[in-house]
Amino acid sequence: MPPMQMPPPPPSGDMPPMPMPPMDSSMPTMHAAFFWGHRVQVLFSNWPGDDRAGAGMYVLCLLVVAALAALAEVLAAWSRALSGRGSNALGWTLQVTWIHLLKVGLSYLAMLAIMSFNGGVFLAVVAGHAAGFLVAQRSMLLRSAVRDDDVHTNGNGDVPSSSEPKP
Repeated sequence: MPPMQMPPPPPSGDMPPMPMPPMDSSMPTMHAAFFWGHRVQVLFSNWPGDDRAGAGMYVLCLLVVAALAALAEVLAAWSRALSGRGSNALGWTLQVTWIHLLKVGLSYLAMLAIMSFNGGVFLAVVAGHAAGFLVAQRSMLLRSAVRDDDVHTNGNGDVPSSSEPKP
């Protein structure tokens, strides 16, 4: 079979531009750089709403997105804490897997929210991750301090004297 013939290259010089299909005014525009404003579509169509909803729905959207990110951080810390204990029991493994599944799902939702390229949404996600990390670390430190306190006391907060027999 003979090789296929290639068409000749186009003549050099000015070529007419390719025709563009007409733009439908109902099509949402995609941003390629961060923008500021409350008219944004995050995660779902028509959410947080159109101009009639106003900035109130936008603020609610920011709070929801921040809560998603914070919960993802708390679940990540919980998953790390459970993984450190380790167990071969099926129930424990399923519990850790379920926590991991929720953490990954929430993290991807936060990533998709950031892809709206809205500066407020980006700041809300970052603030949510920071708040979740702070809450998780604080609770882990408090639990660690309680465990350390129980080691140095006799269980009811009293420090045993050296003359008392240890149970």
